[in-house]
Amino acid sequence: MGNILLFALIVGLASALVLIPFTKRNNASKEDKKPISGAVITSLIIAIPAVFAFYYFSNLDMNLSSLWLFSIIITAAGALFASGKERMIKGVLFAGSLIIGIYFLTAGIFNADAKFKHAKMEEKVEIKAFDEKETPASVPPQFARNKMKKAFGQVPNTSYYELGNLQIQKVNGEFVYIAPVEFSGFFKWWNGDETPGYFTLSATDSSANPKFMKTEMVYTPSSYFNKKIERHIRMNYPKHIFYGDVQLEIDDNGKPYYIRSYGEFVSARNGFTVKGVVVVDPKSGNTKDYSLNDVPEFIDGSVSPEAVSLQNSYFGNYVHGFWNSKFGKSDVKLPSDEGTEANVSPIFDENGDMYYFTDFTSPKAGVDSMLGYSLTNSRTGQATYFTGNLEESYMDSQGALQIIEKKFIEKKWHGEMPVLYNFYGEASWLTPVLDSNGFLQNYFIVSAANPEISVYGTTPNQALKQYKTALQKGGSTVDGNSKAEEKQVTGTVVRVYKEKSGDYSIISFLLDNRQSYVISSENNALAIYLQVGDKVNVNYLETGESFLPVNTMVIEGLE
Repeated sequence: MGNILLFALIVGLASALVLIPFTKRNNASKEDKKPISGAVITSLIIAIPAVFAFYYFSNLDMNLSSLWLFSIIITAAGALFASGKERMIKGVLFAGSLIIGIYFLTAGIFNADAKFKHAKMEEKVEIKAFDEKETPASVPPQFARNKMKKAFGQVPNTSYYELGNLQIQKVNGEFVYIAPVEFSGFFKWWNGDETPGYFTLSATDSSANPKFMKTEMVYTPSSYFNKKIERHIRMNYPKHIFYGDVQLEIDDNGKPYYIRSYGEFVSARNGFTVKGVVVVDPKSGNTKDYSLNDVPEFIDGSVSPEAVSLQNSYFGNYVHGFWNSKFGKSDVKLPSDEGTEANVSPIFDENGDMYYFTDFTSPKAGVDSMLGYSLTNSRTGQATYFTGNLEESYMDSQGALQIIEKKFIEKKWHGEMPVLYNFYGEASWLTPVLDSNGFLQNYFIVSAANPEISVYGTTPNQALKQYKTALQKGGSTVDGNSKAEEKQVTGTVVRVYKEKSGDYSIISFLLDNRQSYVISSENNALAIYLQVGDKVNVNYLETGESFLPVNTMVIEGLE
C-alpha cells in the first residue's frame, strides 16, 4: 500500500507543478496569491486520489513509462493554463510527451523483427514416437470440470463458493487437474474471509473421481481489496511486468501456491518476454520471485500459457516483419486457437516434463492443412517448431475436429483438446470426444496425413490398438518408430486368418509359441501365401498387445 501512496504523491505533486501557472503567481499581488495556493492544493487533492485509485484497481505496473498518456493530458492542460515563456516551456513538455506517446503507440509496427527474434524457435522434423504402453494426459478439461462440479458437495458451506480455473500439472509423478474453490461474490468473501481448499482429479483416468483437499487460502483471485491475489502481488512487486493470469500450483505435499509470470517489454511497453515467476503462499501471503533458471521443481507452469500463446503469435506472424503479416503474408503461419489454456494445450513427454502444444495453419481462408506445430517447455520457455514430413501434407487440428463432428453428427458430439502424436510412425491426432453435456464418450484417432484412416475407443490405449490394425488395412505401414523393442522369433504357423482390405490383405497368424502376429501384404507381398505348417522367421514389435505388429517376415521355401 505504501508503494502506491508514495507513487501517487510524487505523480500528484509533479502534476500540480505542471498544471499551476506560476508566471501569474510571480506577477500577482499578495491578494491574488491565496487562490493560486488554493489551486495547488486543489490539484493535489484531485490528482493524488485519482492516481492512487487508478493504479490500485488496475494493478498496472508503477513504472514511469506507464504514465505516458497521463503526461500528455497534464502537460497539455499546463500549457493551456500558462502564459508567456512559461507556456512555451510547458508547450515543449507537451510536445515531448506527445512524441513519446506516438512512439509507444507505433512501437508494435517497428519492433516486429525484435519480437520474432525473441520468439524464434529451434526447428526439427518430427517428435519421438509416443509409447503405446503409456497413457497420455487425455482427460479433457470440460469433462474434468463437470466431474468436479458434481463433487462440490464435499466443500463445507457450499453456497459460499464456486469452482475456480482448471489447470493440469504433475503431482507426485501423476498427471492431475487442479481447480481451487473460489468465493462466489463480494458478500460471500466478506463473511467467509478464506476459501477451504481445492479439487484434484486424474488427467489420465476418465473413471477416477475428484478429491477435495482441505487447506485454507486467504489470498485468492476471488478475494477483494488487499486480499485479492493479483493486488497482493502488485503491492510487493510494484515495478514487475506481469503477463497472464495467476495459476495454482501444488507441491508434492499437497500445499498450494499461487504463481504469476513476469518479464519485460520488447520495447516501448510493447511485446513481452518471460524472465521469471512470483510465488505466493495463499495462506500467509509470503511472496518470493524466481528467475526461470531457479524455479522450484514442483512448479510445472512457470511460463504462463498466455505468454506462450503470445510468443507463438510473434513466431508465426512476424517472420518477415509487421507489414508482411498484414498484407503479403509470405511464409506467415497462424497458431491454432483450439488449445485448452489460452489457445495452447499442456501435454507431458516421456520424462514427465510439461510442454505447451500448438499447431500452425495457413492464413488462407478455407485451408485446413497444418504447416507445423510447436512445443514450448512450460518451465524454461524454450520452444521447438516441428515441420513434420515435408513430403506429406498434414491436416491441422481444426480439420480433425471437423471430421469428429461429421462422424457423430446425429449424436451432436464434438472433439476437444486435439493433440498430434506419432503413433506407429504415423502423424496422428488424438482427440477426446464429448457429448452436448460435456461428458466423455470416447477417444478418436485420425491420421493427419491420411484422414480416411480413423478409429475410436473407450480408452486411448483401446483406440490405439484399433488404430494399428486400421493403418495396415489402409495401406499404411506400422514401422519401428515406436519405442517398443523390436524382436525376432522363428516358429511354425498353427493358424492363419486372411482379410481383404482394399488393394491389400491383412494376415493374422498364430505360431507354435502360442503368440499371435499381424502383417499387411503391402509390407510383404508373399504373406498372402502363408499357410498352416509353414516355418517362418519374424521381426516384430514387442508392444504387449494380443496381435503383435510384424515388420518383416521370411517364409521358408519362398525366399
